[in-house]
Amino acid sequence: MNKVYSINGPVIKVKDAKDFKIMEKVFVGKKRLLGEVISISDRYTVIQVYESTATLQPGEEVIRTKESICAVLGPGLLTNIFDGIQRPLNTIYEQEGTFIAPGVNVPCLDMKKTWKVEFVVKKGDFVSFGQIFGLVQETSLIEHRLMIPKGVSGEIIEIKTDGVYDLEEVLVKIRDKFDVITELTMVQKWPIKESRPTKERLALLTPLITGQRVIDTLFPIAKGGSAAVPGGFGTGKTMMQHQFAKWCDADIIVYIGCGERGNEMTQTLEEFKELIDPKSNKPLIERTVLIANTSNMPVAAREASIYTGVTIAEYYKDMGYHVALMADSTSRWAEALREISGRLEEMPAEEGFPAYLPSRISQFYERAGYFNNINDTKGSVTIIGAISPQGADFSEPVTQNTKRFVRCFWALDKELAYARHYAAINWTLSYSEYVFDLSKWYNRNIGIEFLETRQKFISILAEENRLMEIVKLIGKDVLPDDQKLVLEIARVIRVGYLQQNAFHKEDTFVSLEKQLKMMQIILYLYRVATGVLKEGKAFSLLEHTNVFERIIKIKYEIPNDNLGLFDKYYRLIDQALSAIK
Repeated sequence: MNKVYSINGPVIKVKDAKDFKIMEKVFVGKKRLLGEVISISDRYTVIQVYESTATLQPGEEVIRTKESICAVLGPGLLTNIFDGIQRPLNTIYEQEGTFIAPGVNVPCLDMKKTWKVEFVVKKGDFVSFGQIFGLVQETSLIEHRLMIPKGVSGEIIEIKTDGVYDLEEVLVKIRDKFDVITELTMVQKWPIKESRPTKERLALLTPLITGQRVIDTLFPIAKGGSAAVPGGFGTGKTMMQHQFAKWCDADIIVYIGCGERGNEMTQTLEEFKELIDPKSNKPLIERTVLIANTSNMPVAAREASIYTGVTIAEYYKDMGYHVALMADSTSRWAEALREISGRLEEMPAEEGFPAYLPSRISQFYERAGYFNNINDTKGSVTIIGAISPQGADFSEPVTQNTKRFVRCFWALDKELAYARHYAAINWTLSYSEYVFDLSKWYNRNIGIEFLETRQKFISILAEENRLMEIVKLIGKDVLPDDQKLVLEIARVIRVGYLQQNAFHKEDTFVSLEKQLKMMQIILYLYRVATGVLKEGKAFSLLEHTNVFERIIKIKYEIPNDNLGLFDKYYRLIDQALSAIK
């Protein structure tokens, strides 16, 4: 019998055990706490426990399962809220109350709930891993596609008729070439630290459209791409993720709250339940999976929550859906790695983080991608990882190592956030490496002018940044009029274009077509105003026309479905500036 030898927080040791395997799931002690084998030596087997070990004592039994930690996959994932090891929090609350007691054994999915199944295969068909064999309407928005599990292939020798079944009922029996018969239900399992195989990884050539101008225009992300969102406390990471989840053109949203404060997590989850999907006018939760692991939950489960979330995302990707995964925040995940590493007495690297932090970060972000799946569907997983650097210091290890493995970096700025500039993305620190890959899509679908005007915007903002260094030293009044105009047009870009009101019906989401027209009219104002200055007119006369303020208000005054109104504002610019004497 294997027994607990020592206990060090979530890390326990078993002495002289010879039969464990690395990454094997185990149950520890009388309460059957869930754990995983993470190290094996000639004397000790080290296990990290995903639940509180407060009541555990040396000498209690450790039970092998001979399998890995797996996510349970099937109908019922959407609309649900899980903890880091995929226990349903609503069910636990109903059965146990507010707090999760150690050793709570609740099925991940409601196995008795019935679903209407429509089969797309028949008796005598040959099926293999990944093939879709049945359809279930999981929510009013999402059709769940039942797939053949890994390691199963052969001839269907028995299949149910279309009808209503629960998750435990055998739907299909398959006989392989060795005459072994496998019974399939709606549920399958997948190891959370193993990515699902695919037929082909495709180039990232399609943008994930968010309707947020600063992202879609300046720093776009591709479907299947990865992005980091670093920002200090109060810079709007959660608000930005809400907008992203609500408006991005992904089919499924997976939100992972990893190690954040309990009251903040509660507010976030409650707000997610209240969000309405603007495309269908139904609750957004109907295409969302929520994973909540608060800061007072066991630290090892915080580390597991990231893998649980990405495994669920890959499962829906294999059905042919585009999935957006948001992790808030990967800093707390890295801190969990640091704590466990410290208890394992491993040699620390920078700021106490383990030396393998970069490889763990890369393994997580590498699971993003746009894929041709085993079943010939196409799907993607886009990963957006929020980072909470201490003191908003972007030079700390988690931010710096994440930058190595993502191609999109949205740096949130404390000063912009405090000035109520949403989204508070700093345009001088942020970047996107997807622009070149997406250029053909933009040119084909929006027009070649989109990227050209984008580049002019970036040039004006860069010029403003340079001029502001001079202004800070000697003031704005000493600048020549053409440079004063650059600063004013940059203000129009910042306030009238980059700043966005999430609570205004016309400004919360903006189509790419409207984004292009907004950019074009701002640049038209710049060209006409430059012409006025070349005629010898003073910049102060331009300011008195109030035309800059009128262009800033375009974002509120022109509806998304009536872009013809832009012509009115072109005439307004011509009339206002031609009247200058």
